[in-house]
Amino acid sequence: MGNIGTVFRFGGHYLRRYWTRLAAGIVFGILFGLTSASFMLATKEVVNRMTPAVAVAAAAPETTSTNLSSTNAAPAGFTARFKAGAAAFKVRAETAADQLVDPWLPKSGRDIDWRQFLGGLLFLPLLAGMRGFCGYLSSYCMAWVSEHVVNDLRGDVLEKMSSLSLDYFNRSTTGDMLTRVSGDTGQLQKCLTLSGDLVKEPVTLAGIFLGLCLLDWQLTLMAMVFVPLCVLPVIVLGRKVRKASNRGWDSSINQSSLLVEVLSGIRVVKAFGLESMLVRRFREISKRILHFRMKTVQAGEQMNPIIETVSMLGMGLLMLYIIHKQLKLGDVVGYFTGMIFFYTSIKKLAGMHVMFQQTRIGVERLASIMTEQPSIKEDPQARPVTGFHSALRFENVTFAYGSIPVLQDIGLEIKCGQKLGVAGESGSGKSTLVNLVLRFYDPTAGSIQIDGLDLRQARIGDVRSQMALVSQEIVLFNETVADNIAYGKPGATRAEIETAAKAAFAHDFILQLPKGYETFIGEKGVTLSGGQRQRLAIARAFVRNAPLLVLDEATASLDSQAEAEVQAAIDRLEENRTVICVAHRLSTLTKMDRIIVLTAGRIVEQGTFNELLRQNGVFAAMARKQGIDTRGR
Repeated sequence: MGNIGTVFRFGGHYLRRYWTRLAAGIVFGILFGLTSASFMLATKEVVNRMTPAVAVAAAAPETTSTNLSSTNAAPAGFTARFKAGAAAFKVRAETAADQLVDPWLPKSGRDIDWRQFLGGLLFLPLLAGMRGFCGYLSSYCMAWVSEHVVNDLRGDVLEKMSSLSLDYFNRSTTGDMLTRVSGDTGQLQKCLTLSGDLVKEPVTLAGIFLGLCLLDWQLTLMAMVFVPLCVLPVIVLGRKVRKASNRGWDSSINQSSLLVEVLSGIRVVKAFGLESMLVRRFREISKRILHFRMKTVQAGEQMNPIIETVSMLGMGLLMLYIIHKQLKLGDVVGYFTGMIFFYTSIKKLAGMHVMFQQTRIGVERLASIMTEQPSIKEDPQARPVTGFHSALRFENVTFAYGSIPVLQDIGLEIKCGQKLGVAGESGSGKSTLVNLVLRFYDPTAGSIQIDGLDLRQARIGDVRSQMALVSQEIVLFNETVADNIAYGKPGATRAEIETAAKAAFAHDFILQLPKGYETFIGEKGVTLSGGQRQRLAIARAFVRNAPLLVLDEATASLDSQAEAEVQAAIDRLEENRTVICVAHRLSTLTKMDRIIVLTAGRIVEQGTFNELLRQNGVFAAMARKQGIDTRGR
């Protein structure tokens, strides 16, 4: 029950949206359970009517007299009174039922009229059809609800992920996130689709139990002794299923992460001949997954023989009791039918128990991410930012990843319209500086201000709308050229898109593509060259038309020819904008108004390009390593 509660508490918010279909599924499930119970009693009635009256009388003469005597006698104790009351109720119920159906059902030894012919032909088919149709409608409604719930949930999980700060993505793997969006929600979908059995089978059990009591309450109570023998193994094996599923889930996440790494880095994999090694790792993880899945299958499938064995013990007891009591044939058939339905329902509920054990793992993972909070939060009283007019100022900014300091006591002012270059060796804190400007992180100490307003007191969306980012990591999507450019400004017109492409020197090569601006460029723009991809990224920055431009190693991964093409586009993009340009290639910083040099997170030098060369310090040493002549500057 705890697993069921966990799943439905998590999904309750979504289920309420579709309560009408959910209610319909529950109602039809209840009707299915009731028709299952009535089917048992109907079978008993039909068989009794098929049995000749002489055979009936010979089969149970003592039972009839016992019933009558029980009804008429004055019972002395509680047990006797209970037996008498049960017998009287059974007689009245059978009499009422017989009066209801007698005109419509044929009976051995009696002439058949048109009503009895029609009833005999259609009685059981109609009952079976009603049972099947109610089961279909219940399953369809529950499947409809589950599909819609999971569709909403997947969108919400992705929305939640996109709202989280970068530190979450730094500590999570791509395989883990993909598993949450697809695998965890898929398991929940399967569980909710089949959850109609949670309505149908308990009602069936209750109805069958009452029907069996009507046939013979003493035998029914005796048969119920075997039910705990079915339940206890289900509980024990269910725990084993959960343990194996949990460990198998971890291995599946590792396998998904490895698969993403192999496919995304296939060029490096092939270049270094890593195919066999990575495939071997993949197979090893697959073996672990197989092991845990077989443990799950083993525990789950052990339930069937246990339940079937116990149910056959009950059948054996039933057979002995029937021989002893010499019950009527109809009662025998009805009782056997009821017992089959009863233990079939127990088997289905046991299967649902296993499924909920597996689903609970995914639900707990989904619940954990839905409660995850971004480390960068917007102040409820955040103020709007309508433009960039004065300066971007760093006041004694310090930042650390955990206990590791990355930037220390940074004091810096970037005036509107100024072009600032940022240089330094790898690990000096250049990219971290950019991340703070875009408010991907907040300073550990100090503050960053835009026009005098602390970024932590400004609306995050407004701050980022004043900035356009062009980085070394070119992010393009498997959509058309026009769509990729328009991501810089949602709702951009075709004229704006083409103007931006022309400004980025991308218009000409776009027109040479098979469908021009409507050409799909593949995942990560795989059909384009590196220079073409970067120019599309620059066009995206152009269409954004933001006053503050952030360049983070924008040409670092390009060859000399592509770099020259892209640099021309960047030079045009920088016009009339405030620029923060992070560069490893110092030659790209020659046109900057000012350059700061970072070492171990501190500003150790600053000045113009030529001034820094004349200082013959850290910057000049870096320049010489790159073949830049520092003499005569």
